[in-house]
Amino acid sequence: MSEMTIRDTTATLATAEARRIGPRRGMPPWLRWGAWLPTLVTFVVAAALWQIVAWTNPYVLPTLDAIAGTLSEDAGMYWSNFLVTLLEVVVGAAIGIVTGFLLAVVMAEFALVERAVMPLVVVVMVTPIVAIAPALVVAFGFGMIPKFIVTALVVFFPMLVNSLAGLRDVDKRALDVFKTLHASRWEIFRKLRFPGSMPYVFAGLRIALPLAVVGAAVAEFVAAGQQAGLGSLVTTSAAQANLPVTWASIALLCVLGVLLIMLLAVVRKRVLWWSDGEVTAKG
Repeated sequence: MSEMTIRDTTATLATAEARRIGPRRGMPPWLRWGAWLPTLVTFVVAAALWQIVAWTNPYVLPTLDAIAGTLSEDAGMYWSNFLVTLLEVVVGAAIGIVTGFLLAVVMAEFALVERAVMPLVVVVMVTPIVAIAPALVVAFGFGMIPKFIVTALVVFFPMLVNSLAGLRDVDKRALDVFKTLHASRWEIFRKLRFPGSMPYVFAGLRIALPLAVVGAAVAEFVAAGQQAGLGSLVTTSAAQANLPVTWASIALLCVLGVLLIMLLAVVRKRVLWWSDGEVTAKG
């Protein structure tokens, strides 16, 4: 085979390969069938199994059409309770996130504070939240404050642990350069520790935000007083054996958690555009 023939054959094969893979490279990842088809199949199979169990055991699970029916018929009720739970999640998570990060900053700068405070933090974190919630109602009265506190406590620990790990995981050579230039603690924090801790902070948020939904729901389960929120709706409907309402409320709690994770993913992509990978969360 001549050199010209080899070159022509190679060019033909390269052109064919480029035509085959060219459009795929231009497609967004979420449009490729390999990205969404396995998830779709999993959900279809899960829905089919759910329906089979619901038809054969109506006192165990409601059918999916019954859940969809109650969501459409009482949309206003679900929406108002959804907003209450969302408020608890946003306020409680904000308190827990800010408090956990600020305490991590103090601990990273002063080892004595960590040795003094961390044992107390661990004791609080291993105390069952279900046991704390009624005591908080006695201390702070009925209303939203106990639910904010419970949600904040659930979020606080993963944010503290991950933020502390990120603030301490600095490049030693870069830190030596800053010290050589006589940089202040504030300059080291602002230009080195804080930016470097962001992957760890977002890893902590990936744990904290779903836990905030769990904390808000648990607070509504056990904190007496204001009977509002999806958790309270689950409790009251379960006591009345109203399975469609119970599972519709649970589904909305799941939707809330998924929306928070999706929002976090968008924010992370914007903030950590320079980061080349995920950090494994701690706690």
